[in-house]
Amino acid sequence: QLAESGGGLVQAGGSLRLSCTASGRTFRDHTIAWFRQPPGKEREFVAAIRWNSRHTYYLESVKGRFTIYRDSSPNTVYLQMNTLKPDDTALYYCAGDKGVILSSTRSAASYDYWGQGTQVTVSS
Repeated sequence: QLAESGGGLVQAGGSLRLSCTASGRTFRDHTIAWFRQPPGKEREFVAAIRWNSRHTYYLESVKGRFTIYRDSSPNTVYLQMNTLKPDDTALYYCAGDKGVILSSTRSAASYDYWGQGTQVTVSS
C-alpha cells in the first residue's frame, strides 16, 4: 500500500529526494516514517512526520542533512537527503500508521504499513 521512489547511486556530498506514496488512502491522522537497513545491519529509524501537526523527528546522525516533509498532496511524504555520506548507503523503507504514540515514533513495530524499499548507494 506504500511505494517508495527516488533512490539511486550518488557520490558523497550529493543529494537525493525519496518519495513515499500511498495507494487507496490518504495520510491524514497518520505518522509516516522512514527507516533504513544498511548491508549486514539492523533496520534503523531515520525520520518521521506527524501528518496533522507536521511535527518531525530525526535520527541524530541525519539532523541538519535530511528533511522529512509533506506538501499539498494528501498521500505523499518526502525525504530530502543532502550532504550524503557513504554511511547513508542502505535500503530505505517508508512506513505509516494511525495512532502512533510519541514515545514509539522511532520503533518499527509501531507501523503496520510498509513499502518494498528503495536502494540508496553513496560512493566515496
